[in-house]
Amino acid sequence: MMTSIRFKEAVKVWPKVSKSLTVPHNDKEYNRAVHLLDELIDTVGEDEKHPLSSLLEVLAVVIENYENQHYAEPEGSPDESLKYLMAEHGIKQSDLKEIGSQGVVSEILSGKRKLNMRQIKLLAKRFSVSPAVFI
Repeated sequence: MMTSIRFKEAVKVWPKVSKSLTVPHNDKEYNRAVHLLDELIDTVGEDEKHPLSSLLEVLAVVIENYENQHYAEPEGSPDESLKYLMAEHGIKQSDLKEIGSQGVVSEILSGKRKLNMRQIKLLAKRFSVSPAVFI
Protein backbone atom coordinates (compact mmCIF):
# COMPACT_ATOMS: atom_id res chain seq x y z
CA MET A 1 0.00 0.00 0.00
CA MET A 2 2.77 2.45 0.96
CA THR A 3 4.65 1.73 -2.28
CA SER A 4 1.53 2.47 -4.28
CA ILE A 5 1.14 5.87 -2.60
CA ARG A 6 4.81 6.73 -3.21
CA PHE A 7 4.49 5.61 -6.82
CA LYS A 8 1.44 7.81 -7.35
CA GLU A 9 3.29 10.78 -5.84
CA ALA A 10 6.28 10.13 -8.11
CA VAL A 11 4.05 9.92 -11.19
CA LYS A 12 2.58 13.32 -10.36
CA VAL A 13 5.93 15.13 -10.06
CA TRP A 14 7.94 13.23 -12.67
CA PRO A 15 6.90 15.34 -15.71
CA LYS A 16 8.47 18.40 -14.04
CA VAL A 17 11.46 16.57 -12.62
CA SER A 18 12.25 14.77 -15.88
CA LYS A 19 13.02 18.09 -17.57
CA SER A 20 16.04 18.45 -15.26
CA LEU A 21 16.91 14.88 -14.42
CA THR A 22 17.36 12.47 -17.30
CA VAL A 23 19.80 9.77 -18.27
CA PRO A 24 22.26 11.49 -20.62
CA HIS A 25 22.41 10.09 -24.14
CA ASN A 26 24.82 12.64 -25.62
CA ASP A 27 27.47 15.12 -24.48
CA LYS A 28 25.00 18.01 -24.26
CA GLU A 29 22.78 16.07 -21.85
CA TYR A 30 25.86 14.84 -19.99
CA ASN A 31 27.14 18.40 -19.51
CA ARG A 32 23.72 19.47 -18.26
CA ALA A 33 23.80 16.62 -15.71
CA VAL A 34 27.30 17.59 -14.57
CA HIS A 35 26.16 21.20 -14.15
CA LEU A 36 23.21 20.02 -12.05
CA LEU A 37 25.56 17.87 -9.96
CA ASP A 38 27.78 20.90 -9.34
CA GLU A 39 24.75 22.87 -8.17
CA LEU A 40 23.69 20.02 -5.90
CA ILE A 41 27.19 19.83 -4.40
CA ASP A 42 27.02 23.56 -3.66
CA THR A 43 23.57 23.15 -2.08
CA VAL A 44 24.02 19.88 -0.17
CA GLY A 45 27.67 20.21 0.83
CA GLU A 46 28.56 17.48 3.29
CA ASP A 47 25.12 17.31 4.92
CA GLU A 48 24.14 13.66 4.45
CA LYS A 49 20.74 14.44 5.96
CA HIS A 50 19.98 17.19 3.43
CA PRO A 51 16.73 16.42 1.55
CA LEU A 52 18.63 16.49 -1.76
CA SER A 53 21.57 14.28 -0.72
CA SER A 54 20.02 11.16 -2.23
CA LEU A 55 19.42 13.04 -5.50
CA LEU A 56 23.11 14.00 -5.51
CA GLU A 57 24.05 10.36 -5.05
CA VAL A 58 21.69 9.13 -7.80
CA LEU A 59 22.89 11.79 -10.23
CA ALA A 60 26.54 10.92 -9.49
CA VAL A 61 25.79 7.28 -10.41
CA VAL A 62 24.01 8.32 -13.62
CA ILE A 63 26.96 10.50 -14.61
CA GLU A 64 29.44 7.79 -13.71
CA ASN A 65 27.59 5.29 -15.92
CA TYR A 66 27.69 7.71 -18.87
CA GLU A 67 31.39 8.36 -18.32
CA ASN A 68 32.16 4.65 -18.10
CA GLN A 69 30.51 4.15 -21.48
CA HIS A 70 31.91 7.24 -23.23
CA TYR A 71 35.10 8.40 -21.53
CA ALA A 72 38.24 6.77 -20.23
CA GLU A 73 38.23 7.98 -16.65
CA PRO A 74 40.43 6.67 -13.88
CA GLU A 75 38.88 3.79 -12.01
CA GLY A 76 39.16 3.08 -8.33
CA SER A 77 38.80 4.94 -5.10
CA PRO A 78 38.80 8.73 -4.95
CA ASP A 79 42.39 8.78 -3.65
CA GLU A 80 43.52 6.42 -6.45
CA SER A 81 41.77 8.62 -9.01
CA LEU A 82 43.51 11.68 -7.60
CA LYS A 83 46.91 9.95 -7.73
CA TYR A 84 46.27 8.94 -11.34
CA LEU A 85 45.23 12.45 -12.37
CA MET A 86 48.20 13.98 -10.58
CA ALA A 87 50.56 11.67 -12.46
CA GLU A 88 48.83 12.38 -15.79
CA HIS A 89 49.16 16.12 -15.26
CA GLY A 90 52.62 16.09 -13.66
CA ILE A 91 51.31 17.54 -10.39
CA LYS A 92 52.92 17.10 -6.97
CA GLN A 93 51.28 17.24 -3.55
CA SER A 94 52.65 20.74 -3.07
CA ASP A 95 50.70 21.85 -6.17
CA LEU A 96 47.37 21.08 -4.50
CA LYS A 97 47.37 23.92 -1.96
CA GLU A 98 43.74 24.73 -2.81
CA ILE A 99 42.53 21.52 -1.16
CA GLY A 100 44.59 21.84 2.01
CA SER A 101 47.94 21.73 3.70
CA GLN A 102 50.65 19.19 2.83
CA GLY A 103 49.42 17.09 5.76
CA VAL A 104 45.81 17.12 4.54
CA VAL A 105 46.83 16.25 0.98
CA SER A 106 49.04 13.44 2.27
CA GLU A 107 46.19 12.00 4.36
CA ILE A 108 43.84 12.15 1.34
CA LEU A 109 46.35 10.41 -0.92
CA SER A 110 46.99 7.70 1.66
CA GLY A 111 43.27 7.09 2.12
CA LYS A 112 43.30 8.22 5.76
CA ARG A 113 41.06 11.21 5.02
CA LYS A 114 38.10 11.55 2.65
CA LEU A 115 37.68 14.44 0.27
CA ASN A 116 34.99 16.92 1.29
CA MET A 117 32.55 18.48 -1.18
CA ARG A 118 34.55 21.71 -1.50
CA GLN A 119 37.70 19.76 -2.34
CA ILE A 120 35.82 17.54 -4.80
CA LYS A 121 34.49 20.53 -6.66
CA LEU A 122 37.92 22.19 -6.83
CA LEU A 123 39.60 19.00 -8.06
CA ALA A 124 36.90 18.31 -10.65
CA LYS A 125 37.37 21.81 -12.03
CA ARG A 126 41.17 21.62 -11.95
CA PHE A 127 41.30 18.30 -13.83
CA SER A 128 38.22 18.93 -16.01
CA VAL A 129 36.48 15.77 -14.86
CA SER A 130 33.12 15.06 -13.33
CA PRO A 131 32.90 15.43 -9.55
CA ALA A 132 31.66 11.82 -9.60
CA VAL A 133 35.28 10.73 -10.11
CA PHE A 134 35.98 11.73 -6.50
CA ILE A 135 32.74 10.55 -4.86
